Amino acid sequence: MFTSLYSGFLRRCFRAAGLSSQSIDLDDKTTLHYWGPTEISKTQKPSLVLIHGFGPMAIWQWRQQVQFFSTHFNVYVPDLIFFGQSTTKSSERSENFQAVCVVKLMEKLEVKKFDVVGTSYGGFVAYHLATMLGEERVEKVVIASSGVNMRKSDNVALLERAEMDKIEDLMLPSTPQHLRKLMALSVSSMRFYIPDFFLKDFLNKLYSENRKEKMELLHGLSLGRDDTSIITPLQQEVLIIWGENDQIFPVHKAHELKEY
Repeated sequence: MFTSLYSGFLRRCFRAAGLSSQSIDLDDKTTLHYWGPTEISKTQKPSLVLIHGFGPMAIWQWRQQVQFFSTHFNVYVPDLIFFGQSTTKSSERSENFQAVCVVKLMEKLEVKKFDVVGTSYGGFVAYHLATMLGEERVEKVVIASSGVNMRKSDNVALLERAEMDKIEDLMLPSTPQHLRKLMALSVSSMRFYIPDFFLKDFLNKLYSENRKEKMELLHGLSLGRDDTSIITPLQQEVLIIWGENDQIFPVHKAHELKEY
């Protein structure tokens, strides 16, 4: 009940920021849903793409940023594949494929240049996007709490911190206990107790849809697959933002990423 009510509030916030809910066929296999300006509401402002992390759909992760940035940018907020209403018949499941889909979206919308912000899993996508298009198309990049430089050993350490055996139990929680563990690792402080009935509603509404495909996305990650980092420096100006108490991607990964 609360989840549905809050989703309605989030949609109103996005609409109040001048964005509308839209879907577009990228090809004969893939449809991407996004929030963005209509042709009528577009202005001469620069363009900004916000790419969400692994969790609920985009509106749950970008409300405050959309309300602020929409006065300065034409803001585009895609739901990555298998989040929200974005879907594909393709068997591709890598974060590189997600980046290709965002590239196709911007080409369909005839947006020639833009800045990109990616948080967590969205940072992986933003990194590949910036690598693909170079500084001619992607002008500035923000990586927020996203271990694009992670290694296999970092995943092992994360599971040890979470006291879990499988990464999907943490990143795709199916019980209130698993969701509490994820929140404890990713939120710096919980100021109040959240009852089970609320968490169950949240899980049913936001984590149960496309669960199988989202598990495939987790297993399809190319970054962090072994203990050799495969990233290369980006050409663009890059801003790194990190939570100092982040237990999903500890802050020492930010300092290492800066060196790259």
